[in-house]
Amino acid sequence: MIDTINNIFGIVNKAIGDFVAGFLPAWVAAAIMALIAIVAALVFLIVVVMLETYLERRVLARMQDRWGPNRVGPWGLMQPIADVLKLLMKEDIRPLVADKWVFFLAPCIVLVPSVLAYAVIPFGRGMQVADINIGLLFLLALGSIPTIGVVLAGWGSANKYSVLGGMRAAAQMISFEIPLLLSLISPILIVGSLSMVDIVKSQSNIWYIVVQPVAFLIYYISGLAEGNRSPFDIPEAESELIAGYHIEYSGIRWALFFLAEYMNAFTVAAIATTVFLGGWQPLPFLSFIPGYLWFTIKAGLLFISMIWVHASLPRLRVDQLMAFNWKVLVPVSLANLVLTGLGVSLWQYFVG
Repeated sequence: MIDTINNIFGIVNKAIGDFVAGFLPAWVAAAIMALIAIVAALVFLIVVVMLETYLERRVLARMQDRWGPNRVGPWGLMQPIADVLKLLMKEDIRPLVADKWVFFLAPCIVLVPSVLAYAVIPFGRGMQVADINIGLLFLLALGSIPTIGVVLAGWGSANKYSVLGGMRAAAQMISFEIPLLLSLISPILIVGSLSMVDIVKSQSNIWYIVVQPVAFLIYYISGLAEGNRSPFDIPEAESELIAGYHIEYSGIRWALFFLAEYMNAFTVAAIATTVFLGGWQPLPFLSFIPGYLWFTIKAGLLFISMIWVHASLPRLRVDQLMAFNWKVLVPVSLANLVLTGLGVSLWQYFVG
């Protein structure tokens, strides 16, 4: 079954490429194929975000003894579509004194890296846009770009509260990038490669969540904080007077921030699935299930766990957040990295 799906995927991809290349110059054909891949990824991610919003509402409602969305469509399944239409029809307002171009570019800078990240994430055997030998480094580099967009959104709004919100969000994102990076280095030391495909293939016998449980936990917590997920959603705290760096945004521009946030949540789950949960690798007694379904199930369960955390834990104060990062996560991640390096060196010395 898996081989059949992969063969169909490869045949369709080759057929489209041959058709385009037969009529156009090579560089134009390559550009068109890249554009098709980007559009396909964007459509896929928009559908994923719609499913995420529906799932979060339904799961939170059940945990809080409520019904959740159940009016628009059967079981409320059309509610995400109604939300999209509502956002598209809302008036797009820009403050009179705002910096026009900065105000316009900020949502794009936050959103685009979220889409590009899926160019190197393998959803199944042979099911990735590009298998580059620095795939994980590419993802980490992309993860630092939205910080710039957040700062620009606050600055370009010409609102002092937005500026403060943007600076606070940037401080949080930059701080938690450090333990997140350190937690991902530990599996890299074991694999010896930055390729996402190599990382998945190296887990054919055992998943790295078993070998590196501390690194997984640090990555999971840091991913929640960097993606502004509860209990670390301080930059977008609903209980405060304003909504942080994007208070002046409305309509489709606000929707881009919303879209990027949920894309980042799924990206965190997808990277954790790839690095720590074996990617498309199946459980031995359930190998008949296709690899891309395994990947989807693992990433989906991780996202549900984020909803569970959202329903269970109260929001931290900003001082508690920073203290937890610098006094707990960073030292523990450094200690885990040192122990991992020693373990790999001893293994290579005595066994390899």
